[in-house]
Amino acid sequence: MHTDRKKTSSHQGWGQELRATLALAWPLALTNLSQIALVLTDTFFLGRLGEVPLAAATLGGNLYFVAMALPFGLGFAASAMLAQERGRVTRHMREMRRTLRQASWAMLPTFALLGLILWHTAPILRAAGQDPALAEAAEQYNRTLLWGMLPFYGFLLLRGFLAALERPAPALWVAAGGIALNALLDYALVAGGFGLPSLGTFGAGLASALANLGMFLALALWVRLDRQLARFRLAGRFWRTDAQRMREIVVLGLPIAGSMLLEIGIFSATAMAMGWFGPSAVAAHAVALQVAGACFMVPMGIGQAATARVGLAAGAVDAEAARRAGWMAIGLSAGCMTLTAALLLAVPEHIAALFLAPELAGTRRLAATLLTVAGLFQLADGVQAVAAGALRGLKDTRVPMLLAALGYWGLGLPIGLGLGFGAGWGPAGVWIGLACGLGSVAVLMTLRWAALAGQSGLPVRHVPAGLR
Repeated sequence: MHTDRKKTSSHQGWGQELRATLALAWPLALTNLSQIALVLTDTFFLGRLGEVPLAAATLGGNLYFVAMALPFGLGFAASAMLAQERGRVTRHMREMRRTLRQASWAMLPTFALLGLILWHTAPILRAAGQDPALAEAAEQYNRTLLWGMLPFYGFLLLRGFLAALERPAPALWVAAGGIALNALLDYALVAGGFGLPSLGTFGAGLASALANLGMFLALALWVRLDRQLARFRLAGRFWRTDAQRMREIVVLGLPIAGSMLLEIGIFSATAMAMGWFGPSAVAAHAVALQVAGACFMVPMGIGQAATARVGLAAGAVDAEAARRAGWMAIGLSAGCMTLTAALLLAVPEHIAALFLAPELAGTRRLAATLLTVAGLFQLADGVQAVAAGALRGLKDTRVPMLLAALGYWGLGLPIGLGLGFGAGWGPAGVWIGLACGLGSVAVLMTLRWAALAGQSGLPVRHVPAGLR
């Protein structure tokens, strides 16, 4: 009888975890999809202008996302801390407010440096061997896009705050409005709608920056007007600094940023390699990358849910619940990415045709080939993203960064360059290298999670006494 009760309780625990993870993950995933939808909308409109604007925005966008690794790292570190603080229950409102405040201040010193880098996109791309005309057009894109960086970071922090409270829906609705705003602005500024002149890549960057600003302001207003959320008084005494808490955010966030930089960097390096094959290869890469990126937003959302769920359990010092949350999220992501893999493998030509004009037949064929390769690494991409998210819930960030370095740069890039250039496989060979890198990282991250989750105690870093 006792054994039967234990089995029933275990089954109920897994069922409850599945429902809780799904309830949190699907709005987060859709919110992430809305973020990539901004880039997809730019891609759609720029693709109608020709290969050069599309290729230029792809090269510039890759450099922009490299710069965004640090904001993402700090934002995800804050999310993990917010989840654990809520899990501890005691004085969680004050602690969460302090963390959000210090996470906001932590970003400001770096914005000037990141902005300076993006402002000089053209010389950076020329030094990397890119076509001067593409480099100049990419610089126009980034010089407007960079002004949306701080608003996007603010949106990211508020989204993490809501995820820790298991209330992700407001960020989803705001992000949906951002998509509509970006599409309207792209129509006006890129396509020359409403009788306005087309501003090309400059207009696309401006549209995305304004959409990011609109999303941050809308979500901040939502938090301010919601009675339950307003109780946190997030803007209260915003000028106060807390060096110890800011240090913890930075210590946690830098390895996360490093991991993201390694992953973003490998795709950026791939884009640079595509530039050596010519504008057609860059345009095909852009289409395949945007589609693969859209698919990745689903496991990224599940990974954010894993961070919240594992963090809540870790804050409550419930090791069994933390293990259950992590494995449930990994399994859920594997199932979702199996479906996206089947889609990409079944109709790559039709997907490519959505983004490229009919006269670009050769570019369409190459994009379809790259989409097929993307289909092969969907499962690995999903598993590694969620395993990393579960590890963040335990505040384990340094070792995952080292694993990412080994997989992406120690294996993926050398294999890709060897196949693409040494073996003469061209752009497809470079993408096969990506698949190998993602596969190795997925295995390593899962083994790391299994090792920590298998320990009898809860392997989570303790919060300094001054922060309790």
